Amino acid sequence: MQLQQLITYLEQLAPLALQEDYDNAGLIVGSPDREVKKAMVSLDCTEAVVDEAIAQGADLIIAHHPIVFRGLKKLNGKTYVERTVMKAIKNDIALYAIHTNLDNVADGVNAKICEKLGLKNTLILVPKMNLLKKIVTFCPTAQAQYVREALFAAGAGSIGRYDECSFNADGTGTFKGNNETNPFVGESGKLHYEPEVRIETIYPAYLEGNVLKALFAAHPYEEVAYDLYNLLNLNQQVGSGMVGELEEDVETLEFLRYLKQTMNAGVVKYTSITKATVKRIAVCGGAGGFLLKDAIKANADVFITADYKYHEYFDADGKIIIADIGHFESEQFTAELLLEKISKKFPNFAVLLSRVNTNPVNYL
Repeated sequence: MQLQQLITYLEQLAPLALQEDYDNAGLIVGSPDREVKKAMVSLDCTEAVVDEAIAQGADLIIAHHPIVFRGLKKLNGKTYVERTVMKAIKNDIALYAIHTNLDNVADGVNAKICEKLGLKNTLILVPKMNLLKKIVTFCPTAQAQYVREALFAAGAGSIGRYDECSFNADGTGTFKGNNETNPFVGESGKLHYEPEVRIETIYPAYLEGNVLKALFAAHPYEEVAYDLYNLLNLNQQVGSGMVGELEEDVETLEFLRYLKQTMNAGVVKYTSITKATVKRIAVCGGAGGFLLKDAIKANADVFITADYKYHEYFDADGKIIIADIGHFESEQFTAELLLEKISKKFPNFAVLLSRVNTNPVNYL
């Protein structure tokens, strides 16, 4: 398929607008116009992964972590980053990264961790704000359903786990066009009263272009009346970490052993056991220490994440159990997640799971 077709899907799954400011998700090497025949998914993109792609005949690598995180000023092979990029270019392999944007969506990295641990009733731990907007428009009653459907198709109307949400109120619109108009209803030069519906619905701010394009295409009027509002609402489908519950209370050490086994962790570093049993679990793939206060606020018994420093463990302060399972271990199933998503969307496209263990940390 054309690479752009796959990119379009990936960026519907995890829009680039949702990545953190410091990130570098997206197409790193290659042209979106090229054809790709086989993709390989991995947590990291390293020289070994590129070698594996060459051996398997894959011409695209989709990795969670961007191989180019900071700007490259030279390409002379002195670092593993430069060598990896050079080898990919030399062998005509495209590189794509889907990083914090996949961390921040409701069915992304953290949802996969929750699935592996068997957590139920999951919610995003810290939903993001200032990501939603509201559009209000007015149209003839007979065309209201058509306009609503167009807005929904463009991505408007989703609230949490509900779609096609809107508020509608009947009223009367007035207008008088000049001699250069060709009104959908009424006559030029005459004041017209039209039964109309006021339609209100919300949308992610990054979809504003699509929503307005859909509105203008579907609305029958020459001049479309509409208002746009910034919202302070939290977006419950976008944010950091997740929290969920086990089926029942589990003895704490038993859960930590289960965590180690399930996440294939070489070691689980944890703070003092302050609770005999645990049930409510917070998770964050990768370095999630910044969410500790939120995990405590969410009444989680355990906070599972990675990359904790020595003094940061004291911040548990007897209020929660921190369980550091390692960065690679916390995100290792991300490649599996991508494989599942892409294979379901494109069942006739070849997608391989990398077998290279890219974990730079070893345990005795």
